[in-house]
Amino acid sequence: MIINMWSGPRNISTALMRSFENRDDTEVWDEPFYAYYLFETKKKHPMHQEIIEKYETDLAKLIYKIKKTESKDGVFYLKQMTHHMLPSIPMEWSLNHKNCLLIRNPKEVINSYSQKNEILNIQDIGFYQQFEIYNFFLKHKVPCPIIDSKDILINPEKSLKVLCDILGIKFSSKMISWPEGKRETDGIWESHWYQNVQQSTGFTTYHEKDITIPNLYENLLSECMDIYQELNKSKIDFNYE
Repeated sequence: MIINMWSGPRNISTALMRSFENRDDTEVWDEPFYAYYLFETKKKHPMHQEIIEKYETDLAKLIYKIKKTESKDGVFYLKQMTHHMLPSIPMEWSLNHKNCLLIRNPKEVINSYSQKNEILNIQDIGFYQQFEIYNFFLKHKVPCPIIDSKDILINPEKSLKVLCDILGIKFSSKMISWPEGKRETDGIWESHWYQNVQQSTGFTTYHEKDITIPNLYENLLSECMDIYQELNKSKIDFNYE
């Protein structure tokens, strides 16, 4: 089984990858399209040249490698960044997979991402692409459950049990905690982006944050919030009350 977890940047996507990787039956792949994205867009992300040189930038080979895992036993979990999915990337290869959308309040995303890298437009943080990807699966009548990272942090065990049930896999208690440290499966960009998750042994407790977004990003926040609220209407209701 292949699971594509579709997330924008600065979500709990890496922690969720840790959670799945800690299962006995799961192999993970960290952001398979990142090098292709950097190669095509020429964006100067931190470590962009090292990433391009180390990872596959041939789109056909990338998709072939993903498709080749369909016959493998167990679970193959792909941490997918929606902003990496350029218009040149066909999506049909994912139609036979399990797909899930991981969303987060854009105020939290913008606040976190802007501390690590410059945001030029909405394309940089994946909200528009999340909306497009979700509607692609709707059009093809392929299930794509939506989960809000906030809900996972509020109650990891309950939310992951529900998610596993929806994905058709058995929940493992090993998904709740994991050993501290780096992983061989982490992309080399981990040195810039993964400091917090590498120190973690589980999901952090959710706390509402008092965030002030710089005026520079007010229009961006408004645009992202419209998409987030629309997707939020279809998210899984974990019914914590």
